[in-house]
Amino acid sequence: MRLGVLGGTFDPPHHGHLILAEMARDQLELERVLWVPAADPPHKQGRAITPAGHRLAMLQIALDGNPSFTLSRADVDRPGPHYTVDLMDILATEYPQAAWFFLMGGDSLRDLPTWHQPSRLIEQCTLAVLPRPGVTYDLAELESSFPGITTRVTFVDAPQVYIAASDIVQRVLAGQSIRYLVPPGVEDYIAAHRLYHSRKETRA
Repeated sequence: MRLGVLGGTFDPPHHGHLILAEMARDQLELERVLWVPAADPPHKQGRAITPAGHRLAMLQIALDGNPSFTLSRADVDRPGPHYTVDLMDILATEYPQAAWFFLMGGDSLRDLPTWHQPSRLIEQCTLAVLPRPGVTYDLAELESSFPGITTRVTFVDAPQVYIAASDIVQRVLAGQSIRYLVPPGVEDYIAAHRLYHSRKETRA
């Protein structure tokens, strides 16, 4: 069983997330993509993040209608610290027969040396790299740091859709439209719960 994992704060989830995940699902012939909202991402310490309950609700709304997309609470329901390698251990226990593809942006591949136990992550899964506008990385340099990584990386051919959650937040704060940036149900949820209307926060 070929499973993809897409993690993130999803604060809020938007069409960029959905497009890239669907392209990856199709090209990598994944049976399912597990969407895993981050509970307390180590690389975003000090940033305000919307409570997990709201992020889970928005993401469930965004995923409805696609049977190949599944919401996972594996990260929000576990104690910290919230490192990806530990998350993958949990998922491997839940799906012991799975071949794993960890969906990540090119910026995450570039920054992989700063991650917690990156060598172990490479052993756990194939890194499926999604395009990010303006991001470059040096595969040869990564190979010198992590021998064999080039055999554990695959690239997803997808449109370079640039929608940033932080821009959506700023548009809400400014009273501007976010239609077509997020699914209609997510837009309605943000309005109903007045998310992002009064707090100046930075999200990715």
